[in-house]
This record gives sequence, structure tokens and C-alpha cells, in this order.
Amino acid sequence: MTVTGSTIGLDLGGTKIAAALVAPDGTVLARHTRPTPAGDGPEAVLDALAAAARSVGGGTGPGVLGVAAAGVIDPVTGTVTSATDSIRGWAGTALAAGLAARTGLPVACDNDVRATAAPELAAAGAGASLVYAAIGTGVGGAVAVGGRMVHGTAGIAGHLGHVPSPEAAGLPCSCGGTGHLEAVASGPGIAALYGRLTGRSVDRLEAVAQRAASGEEPAVRAIVTGAVAAGRVLGGLANTLGPDRVVVGGGVPHIGPLYWDALTEAFTAELMPPLARLRPSKPLFGADAAVIGAARLPSQVPLHVPPQS
Repeated sequence: MTVTGSTIGLDLGGTKIAAALVAPDGTVLARHTRPTPAGDGPEAVLDALAAAARSVGGGTGPGVLGVAAAGVIDPVTGTVTSATDSIRGWAGTALAAGLAARTGLPVACDNDVRATAAPELAAAGAGASLVYAAIGTGVGGAVAVGGRMVHGTAGIAGHLGHVPSPEAAGLPCSCGGTGHLEAVASGPGIAALYGRLTGRSVDRLEAVAQRAASGEEPAVRAIVTGAVAAGRVLGGLANTLGPDRVVVGGGVPHIGPLYWDALTEAFTAELMPPLARLRPSKPLFGADAAVIGAARLPSQVPLHVPPQS
């Protein structure tokens, strides 16, 4: 579908819903945020998404809606095919159909990280290939080849946090498996590693970063281990896909140069000679990337129309 007017973009996370009215050129015309009723079940979340859409849509104008959501999202069926318990009962939710019924608008949906990566892919140029990692509370990702985002069976493609990692050997993962990257490279994963090294638990990654900045060896080790694990996985994926860009976003890279330098060094060490000059880069787009990407979804993935009355 070619979208000619303004579009509503929604970004659903475990704690917050962000909504925006987005012009065809990507300009954000209106914004709204509200808490995600994550503990109240999927019907309450769909109600909150619809209310957020109405808050920026103003009741007139936009004829289509895009939603970027946490979890494994299949844009073809419009459903949440898998999810953690950050939103209670989210797995199996008919996201597109439920939202279309509540808003009366055609709805396109996709995973939130793929939507966030879409502006980065557009900036890379026509036909570009991209690896995008979002490293925060979890480790998400997106991959694009030849200018097209890869979705895979049931929307599973791009979940980089569930690639096996030697640094995470034996550690339980949020998906129910063991030894996956997310268990050691996410913010909670790094904090948990610090706890195992010291016998002292910490609630926040920032506390580990502060101790590392003061030279505390276990804090440095925990951060570097998580960064190296992420860098090695991303370097291996770069060898597999041959991307034009590798972008690393999310909250964890903001903790400082110790993390970023260790990730970059580990990434570079994995590269085959034709990719020797490739380096990970930080996102070009800020806090609006997800809603802008969500607003582009109606022109990129299938639309799900409201039920006929």
C-alpha cells in the first residue's frame, strides 16, 4: 500500500506506549505517551493502544495505523507469536485484528526493533543490508538484506539475543533456553554477572558502570564480558550477511566507552578480510525512531482491515 497522508504510529513496550501522528516525510506532528497496563492482560493493552491512537489522531485525517510491539510479531497474520511475561498473556494476542476493531482503521504491525531499524535501513540507501541490535533490558535485533527487512517464519527473524554465546554457557535465558547472548549481554545479564563475581547483588546496570568507572575489577570484568559477547555475535552475523551497516542501539551502550570499545574490538576481531573496515555504529535516529518506523509499516507489511459492520 502507498500511504499518501499522515499516519498514526504506535510503539508498545513493557512499560510505556508512545503514539505519534507522522507526516509522509517522517515529521512528527503530534505525540502522546501513557503507561502500558502490562499486568492487566492483552485486552487492556489493546484498549490503551486504541486510546493512544485517538489521542494523536484527533478523530479526523489519518486513515491507517502502524503498531510496533514487543514480542515476536508476525505481520502476515497480525498476531503475537511469542512473548516474555513483561506483558501478561501477550503471546497469542490478535494484535492487528484487535486494534483494527477498536479504532476502525486498517492496521499494520511488526516487532518494535524491526520498526526502529527501518529508518536506519532507509538512511543506508537503496538496496542496503543492515544488522541492528537493541541491547537493553533484553537483546533484540533486526536484519535486512537487499533493502528488505527479513521477517522469517512467524516473525522470528532478528532475535539476536537468542544466538548461542560461549560467555553465556549454562546460563538460563528469558526464552526458556540456556546459553543465549541475552543472558550475559543485556543490562540485567551484566548486573547478574557482577553479582556472581562479587556475591553482592545490584539492581541496576548503572551501579555496575559507576563501580567500573572507579576501577573496581569485577565491575569492569562484567561489562567487558557482556560487550565482548555481543561483539563476537555481531561480528559473526556480519560475516554471514555482509551488511553495509551494523547499528547497536538500546540503553546498554550508553554506559560509556568501556562497553563500546570492548564491543568494537571483539566485533572487529571476528571479521573476514572483505569486511575489515566495517565498524559498529550508533543509531542515527533518536527517541522517535520507533514511532516513525511504525508509521511506515502500512507501506511495508500487510494491512489488516476492521471487521465490516
